[in-house]
Amino acid sequence: MTTTRRDLLQAALAATAATALPAMARAQGAPTGPTVEDVHFDPEIPVLGNRDGDVTVSEYFDYQCPYCKRGHDDLLDVVRADGNVRLVMKDWPIFGGPSVHAAGLVLAAGDRYAEGLNALMATPGRLSREDVDATLADAGFDPAALAAASQRDMARIDGILARNMDQANAFGFRGTPAFVIGTRIYNGALDRRTLVEAIDTARRG
Repeated sequence: MTTTRRDLLQAALAATAATALPAMARAQGAPTGPTVEDVHFDPEIPVLGNRDGDVTVSEYFDYQCPYCKRGHDDLLDVVRADGNVRLVMKDWPIFGGPSVHAAGLVLAAGDRYAEGLNALMATPGRLSREDVDATLADAGFDPAALAAASQRDMARIDGILARNMDQANAFGFRGTPAFVIGTRIYNGALDRRTLVEAIDTARRG
């Protein structure tokens, strides 16, 4: 882990305890906070689902978060069944160094981003750096090559993690998972029915 990413991690952990400004104003684009464009249309974060979908779901997640993992398959199923949803996975590594390590490797995976994401989200419990590497190796990746790619792409990846952290802090998120669906904030895990209802609400505008 680079010094830069260590600093990001420490800042992220401190940020989770901070008191944030009103979340909905920021989701709707208040001048002092993240805009819808900032949250949903960051050009450096891969988009899953339908890239041209009429509703965007952005999830702030951590690869060690048990609730993120538990709800991941339902999230993917809802996105697939709907067919018109953009899904943006916002790495917010608040569970320690292995989370930062995992985020860096998967964000460096290029066109195979979804494969790396899904492999790690299928793991049980907490992860060490060795667990992350072994899981990605089992999924057909070369962890050393990913680590090298992550180092080469450090500016983009560290920028993504920093922006996601700043947004999560601005919204007052206190843990993962957390969602922005359309312009609405959802703290905590969402079951399948709630996800569908939230997407429908966003679509009605």
